[in-house]
Amino acid sequence: MDAHTGVPATLLDAIQFFADPDASLAFMVQLRWPDGAVTCPRCKAAETSFLSTRRLWKCKGCKKQFSAKVGTIFEDSPIPLEKWLPALWLVVNCKNGISSYEVARNLGVSQKTAWFMTHRIRLAVQTGTFDKLSGEVEVDETFIGGKARFMHKGKRAEKITGRGPMGKTAVMGLLERHGDDGHSTVEAKVVPNTKRKSLSPEVWERVEAGSEVFTDTLKSYSDLGAEYVHGVINHAEKYVEGKIHTNGMENFWSLLKRSIKGTYVSVEPFHLFRYLDEQTFRFNSRKMTDGMRFLRAAKDIIGKRLTYADLTGAEATT
Repeated sequence: MDAHTGVPATLLDAIQFFADPDASLAFMVQLRWPDGAVTCPRCKAAETSFLSTRRLWKCKGCKKQFSAKVGTIFEDSPIPLEKWLPALWLVVNCKNGISSYEVARNLGVSQKTAWFMTHRIRLAVQTGTFDKLSGEVEVDETFIGGKARFMHKGKRAEKITGRGPMGKTAVMGLLERHGDDGHSTVEAKVVPNTKRKSLSPEVWERVEAGSEVFTDTLKSYSDLGAEYVHGVINHAEKYVEGKIHTNGMENFWSLLKRSIKGTYVSVEPFHLFRYLDEQTFRFNSRKMTDGMRFLRAAKDIIGKRLTYADLTGAEATT
């Protein structure tokens, strides 16, 4: 067990610990109701009774039954906590990510189920609102997508219609160096393109005025000098000039592309932001132990919901 958190410290510990349904339920109860007073997630009534044979509670207020999954990313899932919690461990602690096929093999579920599970977990680790970045901030952009030479001839003709990064998705990243805990943190998001109207507003919204902002020579950043101390590095000549560089963001892009190309192989643009959330979470919690990272992610499963229709973009049927 992790001495700092009291949760399993290794994957083997996690599998053994959560294999016990009582241990899994006790973990969820402690996570959701740390004071020990179970309340109904629907009507918030404190008068509840536990049905031990079904591992459910019955609310004396709204008269409905509920489980520890209600109000979390696990809601409406037939998969037991004994599999959900190790799945959470795998996703947040595998350095280069873990594919749905591997999760399926490890947990004994179908690949489709594992794919849905991993996307729910990515929602859990999605960071909601950030404080504005400040101090020294690196800003950079990249493109994510398959290489043209690996595409089928028909798909290449469909997607590649000109020169440049056609058929790829633009992603923007901002890295604040040496934050409150001394470690750099990253934010990343999908952007429509790398034009000024797409990139500059993101910097203005996310970075405090007066901060030092470091970019490459992309002309889309040329108007940042009015709000920030703007340092520019010309990669055609050098990669570092004193503290002016974007090496931190380049390192993040390397980790992101390694996971996408090596683990996930192909990521649809529609889902790319979810993989950004996953990689950002692991990067920003890289100094934590596996147990601490797992516990931090587990605390974020509450109050979030992702249906299969929302995930696939399918319209709800009536």
